[in-house]
Amino acid sequence: MDLGLNGKTALVVGASRGLGRAIAIGLCAEGVNVLAASRHPADIEVWRAELPEEQRNRITALQADLKDRASITALADSVLASVGIDILVNNSGGPPTGPVSAFSDEEWIDHFTVMASRFFLLASRLVPGMRARKWGRVLTVGSSGIMQPIPGLGLSNGIRGAIAGWSKTLSNEVAVDGVTVNMLIPGRIHTDRLDQLDGAAASRDGITVEEVANRSLCNIPAGRYGRPEEFADAAVFLASERASYITGSQIRIDGGMVRSV
Repeated sequence: MDLGLNGKTALVVGASRGLGRAIAIGLCAEGVNVLAASRHPADIEVWRAELPEEQRNRITALQADLKDRASITALADSVLASVGIDILVNNSGGPPTGPVSAFSDEEWIDHFTVMASRFFLLASRLVPGMRARKWGRVLTVGSSGIMQPIPGLGLSNGIRGAIAGWSKTLSNEVAVDGVTVNMLIPGRIHTDRLDQLDGAAASRDGITVEEVANRSLCNIPAGRYGRPEEFADAAVFLASERASYITGSQIRIDGGMVRSV
């Protein structure tokens, strides 16, 4: 199947590792020129060097810090000055674990800034060009906590819920111009972040990490953790020409873990 992505340009935020890295590599494999942004562009260069030369040449590592508004503004200015962005992938690391009552107002504001408002800023700068060209894709990596709140992830559940409302609203505003806006909802995809969460759960509950993993697997109909590449495959399809009538959606990649309908 021709996904219609050859020659498109994508900006992938949080691309140094995990899901962001997998999405960047997946898009690149389909002929997309990928601007891969991270606080640590040297980490991007490490995995970039492992790709076949043809793909390696389509990856550009950029420095961007979601904590720093000036950094994100400079990133938007830079890509707008050099190329038009067809695909924006919003992705960030997860916040600390803990119940909602454990965090101060300042902590809520700080994490909302990094996990949400910087995405809103990037979209406000990059989506107008997509609308003018009558083609664009905005993908945001969320969490299954949007649909089924995860114990011990109060910050994540609350902030990502706000992002879901923003994503759906934006999708309604830009659909007529050929721009789709969707969220990708990971279940338990085996990344460094998942290992961190399993370790936190083990400490909280007084059990081993292996016991945490086994407990999790009992709640996943597929019986295993997902691979980052499987998650990226869904992202690539949603970014493609073939997904032009899918917008305002939350697509679960979770092996059946979320039990709601």
